[in-house]
Amino acid sequence: MPDPASISCEDLSYAYPGEAEPALSGVGFEVRAGEYVGVVGPNGGGKSTLLRLLNGLLAAGSGTVRIAGHDPTTEPFEVRQRVGMLFQNPENGLVAPFVEDDVAFGLENLGVPRGEMRARVRGAIEAVGLAGYERREPHTLSGGEKQRVALAGLLALEPEILLLDEPTSMLDAAGRREVLDRLRGLRREKTILHVTHHLEELLDADRILVMNGGELVADVYPAQLISDPDLLARNYLVLPPLLRLASGLGLEAKKPRTPEDLAREIQHRSPRRTEAR
Repeated sequence: MPDPASISCEDLSYAYPGEAEPALSGVGFEVRAGEYVGVVGPNGGGKSTLLRLLNGLLAAGSGTVRIAGHDPTTEPFEVRQRVGMLFQNPENGLVAPFVEDDVAFGLENLGVPRGEMRARVRGAIEAVGLAGYERREPHTLSGGEKQRVALAGLLALEPEILLLDEPTSMLDAAGRREVLDRLRGLRREKTILHVTHHLEELLDADRILVMNGGELVADVYPAQLISDPDLLARNYLVLPPLLRLASGLGLEAKKPRTPEDLAREIQHRSPRRTEAR
């Protein structure tokens, strides 16, 4: 029996109205409960379309999608109880005058009792490291803080699955680190599908799906992807500077965890600096 908390797609296809070529064609994969799976590929590869099919914003042209055993098209309420989606622009997810009101917004729409709502809002704000920000106005926050508020709003709804559509693409380096640190803290607690153009964000993912031209062209471990120059080149994927440096130094890709891990290995293996005269 399939895991009821997993994502499952079989022969999934979708074409936008008026488009000659399908946005997705014959895509099939499964994600087990608690897995952290990355999705990469060039623009137009089908990544964002896939996420919208998974949460029911689009209906599949053919094939099947199951979220925790449910069809997003025919059982949208059951699916959206289980799925939270974080978009690129944090501004789009902020709707209330204060942080705590924003985090509570979805719970209010669901009619969650006031006492339970307060507890869930408090727990979600703490989970993203924003305790003490409850009465801050969202427009006064940094980009990373705004995205963490949006993430808290999802966590308050207690979804089993998080769909992340390039959640750090509009953030500076500090904001990216803030959000990624919080997402890493959710490992094993949530099933996560993370679309990104930044390969370094996925070094500690369980798997990476590579999409191109609407097709799933590879389902590999991170170390397999970063050590396969042909796979990278065919799918217009570029290693970040640190990984290119590691490759140039001949460092073997043995399941790298983070850029910091690679930096330490480079420092360890590089020749010692000559002493200052």
